[in-house]
Amino acid sequence: MVAKINSGSSLFGALSYNQQKIDQGEGKILFSNRIIQDKDGSHNIYLNLKSFEPYLDANKRTEKPILHISLNPHPDDKLSDEQLSDIAQEYMEKMGYGNQPYLVYKHEDIDRHHIHIVSVRVDENGKKLDDSYEKRRSEKIRKELEQKYKLIPAEKQKQSDALPLKLVNTKDGNIKKQVSNIAKALMRDYRFQTINEYRAVLNIYGVTVEEVRGEVRGKTYNGLVYSALDKKGEKVGNPFKASLIGREVGYRALQKKMESSKEALKDKKAYNRTKHMVSSLLKEQLSRKQFEKELAKNSISVLFRENDDKRIYGVTFIDHKEKAVFNGSRMGKEFSANVFQNLFSGNRNDTHFEKEDRDRNFGYNHVQEQDSPAESLAGVFSMEQHGDNYEEIAFTNRMKRKRKKPRGPKL
Repeated sequence: MVAKINSGSSLFGALSYNQQKIDQGEGKILFSNRIIQDKDGSHNIYLNLKSFEPYLDANKRTEKPILHISLNPHPDDKLSDEQLSDIAQEYMEKMGYGNQPYLVYKHEDIDRHHIHIVSVRVDENGKKLDDSYEKRRSEKIRKELEQKYKLIPAEKQKQSDALPLKLVNTKDGNIKKQVSNIAKALMRDYRFQTINEYRAVLNIYGVTVEEVRGEVRGKTYNGLVYSALDKKGEKVGNPFKASLIGREVGYRALQKKMESSKEALKDKKAYNRTKHMVSSLLKEQLSRKQFEKELAKNSISVLFRENDDKRIYGVTFIDHKEKAVFNGSRMGKEFSANVFQNLFSGNRNDTHFEKEDRDRNFGYNHVQEQDSPAESLAGVFSMEQHGDNYEEIAFTNRMKRKRKKPRGPKL
């Protein structure tokens, strides 16, 4: 089990984030402590807020009084709602928050069912609770709970578990089913406008797809063939025709998906988050691998395509929060393959960045040897965000923002 503790300044933000999961049918409240309930025993966000108000009103000095904890058992740990609730209560009691108001939510939006706890760091008298050696104490408690409930230790969980879908593992057998599950999920949830963009997001999970054309009895046909990839990015095992997996991942389905994605992505707002993040990171003194990891922390993958001379000739960004895939050049010339080749090889010839940052010294490292698509893209998702999905990563980043000091009353 992985335990993560975050502090924030917005109680409404923490509660509304978890309430959204409930509204979408992807979450529920397992337990509440010192929280006002409606007459029928139900919860609502208004009463939840009112329950915390006396604690927050008693202390205006603590900048980040909101406590947001996630406890993430391994997917193979089959726990009932009652057991998850007991784990949360024991964790809070041992951490010293047993007498605080708090809510325990279960999230079911990914295969890894996990719990979130929202509380406050100040008591009803306005005194801030002791958080010294908090991470150390949390680790000790986590290990105790793992032993008591016979959970898979966090240390034994693989990096690949940080992804919401499991990577293809040839040793697990039934490769066809593994490939099928990945292809169906990505075809359903993500938006992409070309087969190359679809292939890019498949590569993260150790899968690739090829378009095949032929002629039967004088009629031409188009089809798709899926294959699993090994750690070197090479095809392994037998390929699978889309017809063997299902119509929903076939050629016609892909064409319809690309058309609908094209319409959906006409709204440039879908690009804005990715463009802003990439632009910001390009201003920092980062190596290529650091650049990839920083993007991953913000729920964005990047796939660089290289020739035999290790020259970048293509770049694709996958925004997991927006569930959208973008070819770099489509976002703008400043995100084309040539720009990244120049930046990561130390040649700053791009006028856009020279004009914007002429006084900055980038000092980028030369292009490093690239791992396989499946290995390198999966690796960046470990990033100490183990156990959360992409929306939670973005939410965690918002929690870390410093609360603005309250303004005085208008005269």
